[in-house]
Amino acid sequence: MKRRWLSALTLGALVALAVFSLAPLLWMVSVSLMPAGEATAAPPRLLPSAPTLAHYEALFSRLPLARAFANSLLLASAATALGLLTNSAAGYAFAKLRFRGRDALSRALLAALVIPGQVAMLPLFLLVKELGLVNTYAGVLVPSLASIFGIFLVRQYVLAIPDALLDAARLDGAGELRVFTAVVLPLCRPVLVTLGTFTFLGAWNDFLWPLVVLSDEALQPLPVALASLLGEHAPDVEILMAGSVLTVLPVVVLFVALQRHYLRGILAGSLRG
Repeated sequence: MKRRWLSALTLGALVALAVFSLAPLLWMVSVSLMPAGEATAAPPRLLPSAPTLAHYEALFSRLPLARAFANSLLLASAATALGLLTNSAAGYAFAKLRFRGRDALSRALLAALVIPGQVAMLPLFLLVKELGLVNTYAGVLVPSLASIFGIFLVRQYVLAIPDALLDAARLDGAGELRVFTAVVLPLCRPVLVTLGTFTFLGAWNDFLWPLVVLSDEALQPLPVALASLLGEHAPDVEILMAGSVLTVLPVVVLFVALQRHYLRGILAGSLRG
């Protein structure tokens, strides 16, 4: 009986936490369907009195939303591809290759984790400016070329791959690039899916760096385009929530689609740690 009560309490706590976590998302969807002005009415309403899609229609008429959505999709996909390529290669090098200064460089990178990203934004912008990449997609993608978190996430996973397996591939005549692409990458699929999910979410939701680099409205991604609604004299809360729903929806779909691989990568990484 005690075990049953304990199981019931655990299940109830998990359900309560799930409802608590989903409540902001559900409220956001509810507000986006409310008639104009109902979100700020007193007492506040939880459900729309007359659900309407007028705010979504107004959103597309007031902003070049399709173009901003395409910009976000392009930038997030490119950032994910670049991040997976460079971080997986660097993680493999730190885990399995021997070179002078490897341990010192690892410690320096770990120490750099405590530095906030905003501190490096000014020198990074000056570098992008010197390269002539301001107001270009390439300038937005520069920070995605390497991630300390991504490098060490892959490194910890690759450390668990037996050296004998890599040595056997080398004895068969495989070069280092062949070992990496044909042996290491297939074994790293769970952690690469996890890293790719993190990278895509970060790039999709990134607001500050694209705002700094891109001045052309035609190049701006979805978060920057939606932020223009806040500059209005009296922003419509319902329209803002409709824009938020459109921003969140793709990443929710991505997470649900990759949930099995994502959780496998998280659990495998924790077991190897």
